Amino acid sequence: MAEQREIEGWGGGTVRKVCLSDLRQVEAVLLWGMGLCPGSQAACQTERCYRVHIDRRPSVFSVLLVAVLLAVLGGGERASAQCAAADINNDGFVDGTDLTELLSAWGTNNADADINDDGVVGGTDLTALLASWGPCVPSVPAWATLLEAAPNPNVVTSASLRQAITATGLAWRVRDTATQIEMVLLPPGTSNVGCSASQTMECNNDETPVHQVTLTNAFYLGRYEVTQAQWTARMGSNPSYFQSASAEVPQAQVPQRPVERVSWNTIQGFLSQTSMRLPTEAEWEYACRAGTTTAFHGYTGQLSGTNADSLLGNIAWFDLEGGFQTRVVGGKLGNGLGLHDMSGNVFEWVNDWYDSYSAGAQTNPEGPLDGNERVLRGGGWYYDSDACRSSSRSRYNPDSSDSTFGFRVARTP
Repeated sequence: MAEQREIEGWGGGTVRKVCLSDLRQVEAVLLWGMGLCPGSQAACQTERCYRVHIDRRPSVFSVLLVAVLLAVLGGGERASAQCAAADINNDGFVDGTDLTELLSAWGTNNADADINDDGVVGGTDLTALLASWGPCVPSVPAWATLLEAAPNPNVVTSASLRQAITATGLAWRVRDTATQIEMVLLPPGTSNVGCSASQTMECNNDETPVHQVTLTNAFYLGRYEVTQAQWTARMGSNPSYFQSASAEVPQAQVPQRPVERVSWNTIQGFLSQTSMRLPTEAEWEYACRAGTTTAFHGYTGQLSGTNADSLLGNIAWFDLEGGFQTRVVGGKLGNGLGLHDMSGNVFEWVNDWYDSYSAGAQTNPEGPLDGNERVLRGGGWYYDSDACRSSSRSRYNPDSSDSTFGFRVARTP
């Protein structure tokens, strides 16, 4: 059994049990990475190698060992972007694996191991890594209440998306404290935007050319469309057409229908009161696709998405499924980022003025500076599968309102 000791942290720190074998594992990685122990890293961890090479450590290495000890003693739950940067392999922990990768890249310009982004992997990066040692606890924005720190693999089924979310250092699922709107984190990423035809519906002219979009900043997006209850609580009145119960929606659930008959201009009052915003059109399509390239986004049982219009009912309330009315938000299967009703229920206003696409790759596009119409995405309860495709676009005057027009909010961390 590994030897353990209870050591009290300096300055009233928490008393933690430190396993000396764990400390020696870290030391072994350092010895091996700095060439002070021959053979494999595993061999360097043996007691024999520990005794043989103990006297060969330079005084600077003694300082490093003290830093390691401090890291182990103080290592607890860490938040912030520094921990995310030091978690080189993006597994939620800063540990020996990350240390090995850093030492292997020592003196190079390896972007993953260059924690402080100064162009070279060196002592400053090692210090930052040791200071972040231990599990990384994602940061929760000041405006939010934590619901789920790490992405749920049953919801975010893509390992690469989970890694990208973890790498931001931000919590995956939160609730905006003031409005009680649930939000999920979308990590930076690159995706193609534009034409995805279904089996029966061709793309429209304004969906081409397909072009690459890169989003460099993480952002939060409403997991559901804004509901009548959330709108009324903030704005004091309910503009929606569907305020009555139906055979499918009992009266108690009516407040959870999406708010509709809201214009782009009217929504600005809600946004200014809540410090939220509408997603850009590029953000919306990136979020809707969740890594898929098909006409309709993926869901449980069809993770890669589908081009089959006959399967749309799994994710959307639309003309063949909804009974020609809005439904309670979240009633259909969500996509690979945990977002619901990205197709169907109500169209969603986005921030952009409408215009045709350009062919070149873009970074953080915000759309035209002006125009006559604003963009809506996602289709609605009255429309067929064509409007529900991930790439389908609609546009109206920003003063327009309709029982098929709603919205979803975004927020900067």
